[in-house]
Order: sequence, then structure tokens, then C-alpha cells
Amino acid sequence: MLGKIIDKAFSGCSFRHVDTGPLGPQFREGRLFIPPELLERAALEGFGDLGFYFRESHLKLLAARLDDSASSANDKFVISTLLKNAAIAARGELALCQDTGTAIVYAWKDESVYTGVDDVSLLEKGIARAYKKNHFRSSQVGASSFFDEYDTGNNLPAQVEIKSTCDVDPAGPRYRFLFAAKGGGSSNKTGLFPMTKSLLEEKNFSAFLEEKINALGTAACPPYRLAVVVGGSSPEFNLEVLKLATTEILDGAPFFGEEHPEGNRIFRDRYWEERAMEMGRRSGLGAQFGGNDLLLDVRVLRLPRHAASCPVSIGVSCAAHRNMLAFIDRGGLHLESLVRSLREVVPGTFSDARGIAPGIAPGIDLDRPMDDIRRDLAALPPGTAVLLSGKLLVARDAAHLKWHELLAAGENLPGYLYHHPVYYAGPAATPPGKIIGSLGPTTAQRMDPYADELMRRGVTLVTLAKGNRSAAWKEACTKYGGFYLGTIGGAAALLAEEHVTSSELIDYPELGMEAVRLITVRDLPAFIAAG
Repeated sequence: MLGKIIDKAFSGCSFRHVDTGPLGPQFREGRLFIPPELLERAALEGFGDLGFYFRESHLKLLAARLDDSASSANDKFVISTLLKNAAIAARGELALCQDTGTAIVYAWKDESVYTGVDDVSLLEKGIARAYKKNHFRSSQVGASSFFDEYDTGNNLPAQVEIKSTCDVDPAGPRYRFLFAAKGGGSSNKTGLFPMTKSLLEEKNFSAFLEEKINALGTAACPPYRLAVVVGGSSPEFNLEVLKLATTEILDGAPFFGEEHPEGNRIFRDRYWEERAMEMGRRSGLGAQFGGNDLLLDVRVLRLPRHAASCPVSIGVSCAAHRNMLAFIDRGGLHLESLVRSLREVVPGTFSDARGIAPGIAPGIDLDRPMDDIRRDLAALPPGTAVLLSGKLLVARDAAHLKWHELLAAGENLPGYLYHHPVYYAGPAATPPGKIIGSLGPTTAQRMDPYADELMRRGVTLVTLAKGNRSAAWKEACTKYGGFYLGTIGGAAALLAEEHVTSSELIDYPELGMEAVRLITVRDLPAFIAAG
């Protein structure tokens, strides 16, 4: 069903040849032998590129919104910041996003291609090398018991899916790859809904789609590349198509109303894609902090289905849209050409549309007693842009669980919690010569179950992150006088490069990227979201 569409994606893509020296494919008895080391090299080079560079198509979609009169000041501020972040990351030192993602490989192996080894293990070896070499974050956790987990230390396991395909290219057999790095925030926005035929009426589907788009929120770092898939021979296949759709590889699927290739069983719907874009604008969520640009684009795909089932899925690729194609043929290794210099595709400068700069936005000195910080924040209305300077604790899920366990055991909380606001984040590894690795906010709501027990003890009264808070957190915030500040998601390289002046690991080193750190920031932009 997907073969011809995927072929079209490869034929329409620009690739660069990677010099691998003597490590090249060979024809043996009519088959193409690919040395195992070349698979490892493909993953090493591919995932290395994904961490720092974007496709031209993605950058141009972002840049177009800066010139769009319909984009709000909030939208333009966020998108301008995302483009600045991309320019910093393209230097090849700090990753585009602190969440360098689950490593995902989809591969299509022609029947005349062979390696003589376990391809998955070689691809994973290359992925592990890429994450270590480029100081990417290890985000994968293994299970040592049903409830206990540990940082695997190398971002493995990866998700690797290899499919067998026929030799159809006149130029010879190929081994094709789609490499993707999927962050946890955007993965968490994936939804699968077992619907029925009653959904397949315009009024019902419209109401359903608008409800799901409004529920996306901003925690996964919009503006989003949205995909919606209706139908499928099974829920599992529906979700596979959804994931592929968010990578752009299925963009060659024909639209309804166009000439349909014989035997094609997957179609796009231009009408519903335009409707979904309008729903995104109506949501008012914007690129973050309100506006019109929740969505950069939309793909709505329709598949065959069992008469008794109508699976529907919705998912996004976030502002850190990291996907690329690659292939190995008789000529060697070829990787999709990503953009290494933004000025070549995004001319001009990235203006600060919100005027968030020293001397314009009020500054908040964090190196003072918590009561003084809260007094300053209370004097400003929600939505106010501020610049934060001073010390912040960096902690997220695993550290909060540690503190919860201390309280459950009747022990005291660490003293550092009483002196500093908490920034929910987990940085990438620190590259040589840098103060800290890429460091962006994580989703605030994951820490909300701990709100009451911590706030009533006088800690985490000022927090910084992204996305909405739960009703339980809002209740605790009102009761104990807490404040929540939002900052831009998807600008992790920019934050590490321009706003962090020092970093020290102070607790729970065994947690890896989730260890507690004390950082010092200078003029870090944020918005008063609640208090």
C-alpha cells in the first residue's frame, strides 16, 4: 500500500554522498553485499545530522510565518526564537532540542541486498555512537523491576522496523532508510480512537477533529506538523501510517479528486487539511502563548477499514521536526541534504517581535528570598513578559519522585529546595567548551501530582516550564501562593548558548539527565502564566 508513495519521496529528495573510503558495497553473485560497518556508519552519520540540522522545507514554513500578517506578535516572537535556535544548532555543537529523542529507523531492504548480520544491532550500534559523539541526551530508561527504572546511558533501545521490498529500481538494488528522532513531548500527543462509521459524516467528523485539535495544547512545542489518519486494516497499521505521515514521507499520496493510481489504497484529503488548519487558527493557542499559528501544516489521510472498525489517530511532529532519508546502493552511502547555513534559505534577520529585551521587559532577580521574588511576580499581570536572572534549580520527574519518597519515609527535603525556583528540564550532555548542553523546558503537568505536598512545605512555589497546569496544581497554587512561568519550548540551544552562565550538578547523579542541577541564568525570557 505504501511502496509507491515511499518511492516517490526518495525520488524527489536531494542527497549528498558520504565518503566512506574503502568501506563500500560490492556485487557478489548478482546480489549487493553491504558491509555491516556501513550500516553502523549510516546510523552514526544520519542521527548526527538530525541532532543539529533541519530540512529546508521545515525552515521555509517557519520563516513564512514571520511575513504573514495573520501571525500574531506572540507567534512571530516564538518563531523568530526558534529560527535563532536553529542557527545556533547548525554550528554543530549544541543540539536543536535538549530532548534528542527516541531514535527511530524505518528501513526498506530490496531482496537483492544482504549484509550477513543482524541489521538491527548494527544500526543501534551506530545510533549509540552518534548520541555519545555529539553529546546528545540519553532519554531511554530500562526497567530493573516492574516499578524501578534506570537510565540506559546510551539512548538505546531504538525503534527499528525493517521491511522486505522487491527490486524495482533500474539502477539496481537499494537499502533505504527513514531516520527520525522523536521527542517525548510530541510522542505524548499521539492519540488513537476506536470510532465507528457514524463518525464518517461531515458534521460528526468536524466536531471530533476540532475537539482533538483544541486538546493538543502547547506542551509539545508548537507550531506543529499535524497528521490525522482515518481507517486502516488494524489500529496498529493506522498508527504506523500516522507516524510516517508526520515525517513527510507519505506526502506523495494522491488527493481525493485527482487521478488515482491503480491499486492505490491511501489518499489525502485537501478539504479536511484546510479545515484542520482553520481549526488550529480558531483554537487561539498559537505557536505558544496565544495566536494563530498552532499548526504549520496538516496531513489528513484516509485508508480502507474493516466494516466494523474505524480507527482514527492524530499526532504531531513538534517544532524540532527531525526526519531525514538515506539509502545505500552500489555507489555507497547517501544522506538527505539538510540545511547547514540558515542564511541560504532564510534571508534577513530574526526580529524580536515582542520587544523582550533588557530595558524593555521587567527583570526578575532570582537571587533573593522567595517571598521577595513572589512579591515582584504578584505585581505583574498574567501574560507579562519578564527576564529572569540568577540561580535556578533544574529538576523534573525522577527528582520529584525522589523528594516524594523522602516525605513518604518521614525524612526532610533537601535544603536547596527552599532557596531557589525550580526549572523543569533535563539537559543534553555538555559539549566540550560549553557551560551546559542544550537545555529547554519539559512539560509542567507531569510534576503536578507532587504540587500540594511540596508547596505546603514552602518549596516549588515558583516554577518554570512549558505547557498547561492541572486543576490540582492550580488549587495548590492558589492555596499556597505559587507562581508558574512559561518559557519557549524548542529553543534549547539558544538558552544554553546565550542565557546560562554556570551549571553545577548538586544531587542524584545516578539519574543522568534527570539529576538535580543548579544553574545561573541571565536575562532568560519567560511569561507569567499563572499565580
